[in-house]
Amino acid sequence: MAYPSLYVDENDVNAGHAASIGSIDEDKLYYMMTRGYSKSAAKKEIASGIFEPAIEILRKFNSKLAGNYMMLSRKDLIENFPILNREINGKKVIYFDNAATTLTPVKVTTAIKDFYDYHNANVHRGAHLLSNEATEMYENSRKTVAKFINAKTQETIFTRGTTESINLFAYSIGKSGWLENKEVLITTIEHHSNFVPWQQLANTFNFRVNYYNPENGIFNLDEFISHINENTKLISVSGMSNVTGQIIPIKEIIKYAHERDILVHVDGAQLVPHFGIDVKELDVDFLSFSGHKMLGPMGIGVFYGKKKLLKKLPPFHYGGEMINWVSIEQTDFAELPEKFQAGTPNVGGAVGLKVAIDYINEIGMKNIINHSKKLTDYAIKKIKELDFIKLYIPEKSSSIITFNIDTVHPMMLHKYSVINLE
Repeated sequence: MAYPSLYVDENDVNAGHAASIGSIDEDKLYYMMTRGYSKSAAKKEIASGIFEPAIEILRKFNSKLAGNYMMLSRKDLIENFPILNREINGKKVIYFDNAATTLTPVKVTTAIKDFYDYHNANVHRGAHLLSNEATEMYENSRKTVAKFINAKTQETIFTRGTTESINLFAYSIGKSGWLENKEVLITTIEHHSNFVPWQQLANTFNFRVNYYNPENGIFNLDEFISHINENTKLISVSGMSNVTGQIIPIKEIIKYAHERDILVHVDGAQLVPHFGIDVKELDVDFLSFSGHKMLGPMGIGVFYGKKKLLKKLPPFHYGGEMINWVSIEQTDFAELPEKFQAGTPNVGGAVGLKVAIDYINEIGMKNIINHSKKLTDYAIKKIKELDFIKLYIPEKSSSIITFNIDTVHPMMLHKYSVINLE
């Protein structure tokens, strides 16, 4: 994921002082933050008026670009993402694989290194200073994640990623007996992490999986609803397709499901980083997403569930940290969220995820959405000029572009593209 910025040479502007009192212009604030300023520093500089001439040049320049398309300064990108300065086969890296994993900003990698260099200790199990510092950093990370999705900290569980989150949920709700002799409704356009667990655990926990198979991979709400019946107890669906970029109408699905006492789990791996999510406003029961798809490190993810529902689910893993007390006869489990977090957690990953979310918040989700749309519209416009490419674009979609070239296998197309870059 990249953010818009433009390099302005100091010789091109005459700085003047024109301080004024009043609200901060959001556009100015955004421009300053894309230049590397923190939100507080940007506000201070804007209030002083010293960057007013430069900001005006930025506005005039961007207004002249085709389709008002924002150009990106490679200098700024490289400062935030040094990997873009690498050369492969004599060419600078151009990264298009954000749906699989995003690049990681220097701020994130620096924060992770700082944790291991100066604060590394186990959490919740030591009285010494390092352990207290590590615990505070870990729990502050949880608070940041919870606030980002508008959840309670007790409802925010750290996992290794979306895949483990969904496996945790599928196993726990299966073991709870909630699904016994009932059905789980999923689609055939799900990521494997939201498909295979339900398929494989159906026999283990005696439930059935009902599959909705959309024509040409394009989700249709009416068709999906027609698959809901009196045996449906759970719907598990992606909020945004990782294949077509289609935005699934999860709000309508949740409303319809709740009217029939059906729980809803959303795979938010693509949805959360592209649009953010408010679990309270959406009224979703369960949500899974990953850090590495939103500028964070690999190996850290989140599982959210409504507190009243999580209390009814049994643990997924067993061991240290997830217990209250243990005897030969039985074990009493810890309260939320520790009940679902057995063993030593990925504290460095949680710290990195916090900084990644801070980075996203500094830019602003609205700005990310707008810029992503401009990039996507520009790419689609250019691709349409190539008459040998067929596009598959759902009515409501985001920045994933699905296309096909007749008679050419995708792997051959990839190999040919790489050869031509050499």
